[in-house]
Amino acid sequence: MITKLPQVLSPIQVASIIQLIEHGSFNSGKDTAGWHAKAVKHNLQWQGDTELNEQIQTGIQGALTQHPQFTGAAYAKAMMPFIISESTLGGGYGDHIDDALMVNESVLRTDISCTLFLTPPQDYEGGELVMNLSGMEMAFKLNAGDAIIYPSTTLHRVNPVTSGSRKVALTWIESHIPQASQREILFDLDCARKEIMEHHGKTSAFDRITKTHANLLRQWAMT
Repeated sequence: MITKLPQVLSPIQVASIIQLIEHGSFNSGKDTAGWHAKAVKHNLQWQGDTELNEQIQTGIQGALTQHPQFTGAAYAKAMMPFIISESTLGGGYGDHIDDALMVNESVLRTDISCTLFLTPPQDYEGGELVMNLSGMEMAFKLNAGDAIIYPSTTLHRVNPVTSGSRKVALTWIESHIPQASQREILFDLDCARKEIMEHHGKTSAFDRITKTHANLLRQWAMT
């Protein structure tokens, strides 16, 4: 399930994050790439002092987890710290799959990948996030402040940037619901019951869907 999350950050919040980033520096993304990714990873990654990083993490994580669509789409159990990535002329990231396991304070299984766009699309050429889904490609280039979440099992790439600079914030999420197909069912049920409530109030149909949603969540959730 691929889900766009509009306006995770407001324009003011985006400007604040960009201002904080300016006090750090960007280093080669190859420094943190695995052996199989070094050949195709041509981006830069931000580094700053502890206080700056904490401000960035707090601002972005808080905005993402409070987004009205995030909870119902992700069922987040744990989240990696955000990485700020920049791609400039010729920079990008060739076809790759995200690591299945990542280490922060403990080992995290990557169920969901998240890209939060920090640069307006008109400020750079190229740089599309491209996903390969059963041989079909889908390209995404969202507005600054918008995010996209998708299964970490997805083969994807970032097309080379041909002009300008593309900045994004990246994280990976371990979900209480590991299976993407099950998350999609729960998401659809949640959207359906909210639509019923909005147009018809708390009806018997709303109660039945809510019961089904809760019982499937109880059956599928890994705590």
